[in-house]
Amino acid sequence: MNEVKVAILGASGYTGAELVRLLALHPHFRITVMTGDRKAGQPMADVFPHLAGLALPDLVAIDQVDFASVDAVFCCLPHGTTQEVIAALPRHVKIVDLSADFRLFDVDTYAQWYGHEHRAPALQQEAVYGLTELARAKVAAARLVANPGCYPTSVQLPLIPLLEAGLIAAEDIVIDAKSGVSGAGRSAKEANLFTEVAEGIHPYGVASHRHAPEIEQGLSEAAGAPVVVTFTPHLMPMSRGMLSTIYAKTAKDADASALRAVLTKRYEGEAFVRVLPAGGVPATRHVRGSNFCLISVHDDRAQGRVIICSVIDNLVKGASGQALQNMNLMFGLPETLALAQQPMFP
Repeated sequence: MNEVKVAILGASGYTGAELVRLLALHPHFRITVMTGDRKAGQPMADVFPHLAGLALPDLVAIDQVDFASVDAVFCCLPHGTTQEVIAALPRHVKIVDLSADFRLFDVDTYAQWYGHEHRAPALQQEAVYGLTELARAKVAAARLVANPGCYPTSVQLPLIPLLEAGLIAAEDIVIDAKSGVSGAGRSAKEANLFTEVAEGIHPYGVASHRHAPEIEQGLSEAAGAPVVVTFTPHLMPMSRGMLSTIYAKTAKDADASALRAVLTKRYEGEAFVRVLPAGGVPATRHVRGSNFCLISVHDDRAQGRVIICSVIDNLVKGASGQALQNMNLMFGLPETLALAQQPMFP
């Protein structure tokens, strides 16, 4: 196929840098534009020295970009800044947005959780929610894909098939999730200083995290009825990785074996989602630097309850890796291109 010219908007952040790392191995995508308004004019090697040696354009401000010469855009801008930028892009450009700006189907729900009116409601109707393994055909036909959040990815991949099969009770789902500090972005924040996060763990966004409506949107669609979950994220003293431990009540007298069988069948042949055998327990170090999601299912000691564990790398499957997986599909390419790396260990 012809070379695909790629722009990364917000390349000076962690997800932008991760896209550059992955795209360095891509046989068809070439990065021709990278923006980073606060770093405009700087070489990428100065901003991220680990990317030195790659043939990359210097960072520029968004208003300097001629999008007529671009085929694909990865938008890694902060939430609330993306809608107007994407609305102004030429119609020939395919877009994967890594922010939350197009993830929620209902613009009123978006306004409620993000504190301002949706600035591109017509474009929202066009956006496809890109949980790749569960929306492959829609993603392949899309012009604009809303890349799922990291917590919603780790939660929905195990829960959606189980709700569709009616094997867990929709009204009793508790999610205890933990993430590395990179999930908070690269901007300087006092709460993310080493001395603030090292040697400890703390919950945040208690009963108010913005990923809750995104999770509930997907689970409600799967269940065919409104689903409300108890969701509490925690910040862990590690740079990357995400573990979601999910507690659910079973239905139809199902047990962990039955749930595991449904998930195994659903993800049979998938390149990146792996359901562990009975007794297997996933760890964040088992997926570090990779696009994998590992899932395990266990019977709880409490009768009629199960415990589901799901791990991803929040910067790869939870962000840039899934974004590239989606963009590959949008151009009719194998979705595994530039994503087949095995996890780093230790």
